[in-house]
Amino acid sequence: MYGLDGRIAIVTGAAGGIGRAIAVRLAREGCDVGIFDLDEAGAHATAERVRAEGRRAAVALGSVARRAEVMGGTATLTGALGPIDVLVNNAGILRTSPFMETTEQAWRDVFAVNVDGTFHFCQAVLPGMMKRARGAIVNMSSWAGKKSVPNHAAYSASKFAVIGLTQSIALETAGRGIRVNAVCPGIIADTQMRVDAEAANRAQGLPDLETRAKTVPLCRAGSPEEVAGVVAFLVSDEAAYMTGQAINITGGLWMS
Repeated sequence: MYGLDGRIAIVTGAAGGIGRAIAVRLAREGCDVGIFDLDEAGAHATAERVRAEGRRAAVALGSVARRAEVMGGTATLTGALGPIDVLVNNAGILRTSPFMETTEQAWRDVFAVNVDGTFHFCQAVLPGMMKRARGAIVNMSSWAGKKSVPNHAAYSASKFAVIGLTQSIALETAGRGIRVNAVCPGIIADTQMRVDAEAANRAQGLPDLETRAKTVPLCRAGSPEEVAGVVAFLVSDEAAYMTGQAINITGGLWMS
């Protein structure tokens, strides 16, 4: 256990998949958890999982891409739970296509969620963290934020941007008692993004999950719970001397 008793967290995109696993793990570690997502039913299902761990939960609905909804959602969750100690910017979308077939709208949609959403939530939560001189943020990048693959130009560029944003905020806030890190998952099963990616890969003649998993040194895909475990470590005092890092969770698929 990482000793997060009494801390209050917001997890974006927590209606399922990696986000739900993070919310539940943080609750198990002692956090009360605010859930921000567009999916009302999924968000409330995650809230019930958090409560089943004996912790408080609150839900705010909205899109991370829309600043007004982020600011309103942050106010709702803070009002229900209290000042935020932990922020996990997990919400993200994937669009795949050959670069020359990538539409401007698809490009903007990916950046609006993956990059702008992280920007909006950090700006919403950081003033309170700076006032209290403590806090931990984890941003969701990807191994594709370190090494791109074909047909992933928009997604990969957005995840590279998340790492750059993470490092910049980490440098600006380190002296205020705040740590900001990123995680870079590899091939993760049992998420809606993986379901969508598999459909897109089939349509584009790209390798499926089973084929890609064979290229992983650990010979399998990862799980949402394995990502959640690393996030829990990063927001805990066990990682008190870590900031500005982008931690791979790839089974050895990417090592730098």
